[in-house]
Amino acid sequence: MHQTVHVELGERSYDVEIGPDLLAQAGIRIAPLLRRPKVAVVTDENVGALHLDALRDGLASAGIEMTSLTLPAGESTKSWPHFERTVEWLLAEKVERRDVVIAFGGGVIGDLVGFAAAVLRRGVRFVQIPTSLLAQVDSSVGGKTGINAPQGKNLIGAFHQPSLVLADTSVLGTMTQRDFLSGYGEVVKYGLLGDSDFFDWLETNGTDVSGGDMAARVRAVTRSVQMKADIVARDETEQGDRALLNLGHTFCHALEAATGYSDRLLHGEGVAIGCALAFELSSRLGLCSQEDPSRVRAHLRAMGMKTDLADIPGDLPSAEALVDLMAQDKKVIDGQLRFILARGIGQAFVTSDVPRDAVISVLEDALATV
Repeated sequence: MHQTVHVELGERSYDVEIGPDLLAQAGIRIAPLLRRPKVAVVTDENVGALHLDALRDGLASAGIEMTSLTLPAGESTKSWPHFERTVEWLLAEKVERRDVVIAFGGGVIGDLVGFAAAVLRRGVRFVQIPTSLLAQVDSSVGGKTGINAPQGKNLIGAFHQPSLVLADTSVLGTMTQRDFLSGYGEVVKYGLLGDSDFFDWLETNGTDVSGGDMAARVRAVTRSVQMKADIVARDETEQGDRALLNLGHTFCHALEAATGYSDRLLHGEGVAIGCALAFELSSRLGLCSQEDPSRVRAHLRAMGMKTDLADIPGDLPSAEALVDLMAQDKKVIDGQLRFILARGIGQAFVTSDVPRDAVISVLEDALATV
């Protein structure tokens, strides 16, 4: 049931291994990367309590010694204080330039630890072991690392590719349903941006994916990773095609800022709502049929996911204020917001030619239902 996706980046190419029970095999899979049998692992409190012993056993089976740092769980960990703590801990552990650091957790840990590895001794190798669905299908692949700033998400960081990604689909069974469905928002995004057949498959099999069917989970993760790997290979530093991966994210990041990066709105929930809004905007601009946004919302609802602004608890800013928050997004170029819109399901494209009034109109109508 194991699958391998190769990310082709010349000398910085690497494999993404996908399937159940990979923690038990972590030692034999990581050993070829090591100059000495020792690794430094950074995780968070939730993942550490559930899985750190299993990772330690998997590494020990190949004779690899492990030291570990456990950080608080949550988005607030992607910040300067925890970044500084991580770098100083790695230095205290005498991590050398030829050593390997392991990021063991969800997207927050992967982004933070990847950034720490990027700057430590001007760059040490690291391995991603993503433990959430969102991290397995998105943030662990492609080399984007970083932390948040008061001005917005991921505004401080670097491109630093991992040397290996181990996506153990067994650990997804310990996720809460809400967290799992948040990650599913990124899975749906891949079908919407470039593979209508995959979206068709999700409409039929999405409940199997969320219900725990391992074969369905491996297939969903593998197809998502393959799509991301193909795009990253064409455009590593987001000069063109890679921006397609931000379908739904321009709306999402504004909504995350408006909700204070809190549990009111998880990232994948924001992506799902953002995708629905992007298709609504596309439809109003005459780019896709009116049936497409309805189909997107119908699938998200069938999965029990957030689909509209009304699904976000608490008050939200005005449409004008949300558009102003979008202007802080790191995807702004020469003051122009880049939107990823669609000519249909599986047919996304990047554009800066979107009238502000059209965006405000979509948001105003969405807010009217709140």
